[in-house]
Amino acid sequence: MTAPRPTLEAVAAHAGVSRATVSRVVNGGTGVRSSLAERVLRAVDELGYVPNQAARSLVTRRHDAVAVVIAEPETRVFTDPFFARQLRGISKELTALDSQLVLLLVEGRNDYARVGRYLAGGHVDGALVFSVHLDDELPDIIRRSALPTVYGGRPDRDGEHTPYVDCDNRGGAREAVRHLRSLGRERIAHITGPLDQTSAVDRLDGYRDVLPDADPALLAHGDFTPAGGERAMRELLDRSPQLDAVFAANDLSAAGALRVLHEQGRRVPEDVAVVGFDDLEPVAEQTSPPLTTVRQDVEEMGRLMARLLLRGLERDGRERDGRERGDAQEGPGESVVVTPTALVRRASA
Repeated sequence: MTAPRPTLEAVAAHAGVSRATVSRVVNGGTGVRSSLAERVLRAVDELGYVPNQAARSLVTRRHDAVAVVIAEPETRVFTDPFFARQLRGISKELTALDSQLVLLLVEGRNDYARVGRYLAGGHVDGALVFSVHLDDELPDIIRRSALPTVYGGRPDRDGEHTPYVDCDNRGGAREAVRHLRSLGRERIAHITGPLDQTSAVDRLDGYRDVLPDADPALLAHGDFTPAGGERAMRELLDRSPQLDAVFAANDLSAAGALRVLHEQGRRVPEDVAVVGFDDLEPVAEQTSPPLTTVRQDVEEMGRLMARLLLRGLERDGRERDGRERGDAQEGPGESVVVTPTALVRRASA
């Protein structure tokens, strides 16, 4: 027969303290002398006590769980290394702070009601949301849930007053195009990302900052996928066969463009120089030739998203406790983080 799980009362008896003292220690409360706290923690270890999460939530008002919502279908999430890198950063940060990751994928509009019910149902402390599209209902659904939320990427063109972590997409795009110009390239094309996402819009704006009078025939719409890069590259070569450089909005699009250039006998970089965006391994290093690209630290951005959310939850908890005690409230914390980018030069440009 399996031995019964040790109880809070058993820990209190073992440590020689009150049940209330044990409860404060295991739930992260204050007001317990360090010597008593150490005695309680020793008893917890010796007995193998595991706090009851439901009971703990009643005390702390926290679930120690965070929803990660990705507004993309499953096939995209599990084939694009960008998402794996960002999830790794989020997971590392949450694990370090003993919080669980709950992954929610949005295949289509039929999933909105399910996701909304879950977020509003008191299962998680907050949400991390990324790959949101400009016409997406998801931000409104999340807003109605009143759940603390941090976005990966600016959630709209106007920089809505919502906490988010992003990279300098526009500045990175400018650096990519300036690099191509420094190589003496004169007909520089751009393969965009999906223009219902702010990152793709910002990268297009960066291209136009450097080439405001570029021929419209040098612009082709992509979708951040290799297939989209292939389609866009064929379109560009049909319209502008004399192009001598391409800035692709991400590495996967650049990989697709490189395949088409090879198929059509264009030498890279001799005939056409190519620059991507992301610097995702193994994509950038395994293209032929290896890809010059703009690096954003995707994993670190995931960590920053989780950190920003958890710090906000801690601040909200302190403010709530302060209101209950009648103490002064703290001021607002940092809500927007924009990380730098850097050009990584390889053989493609």
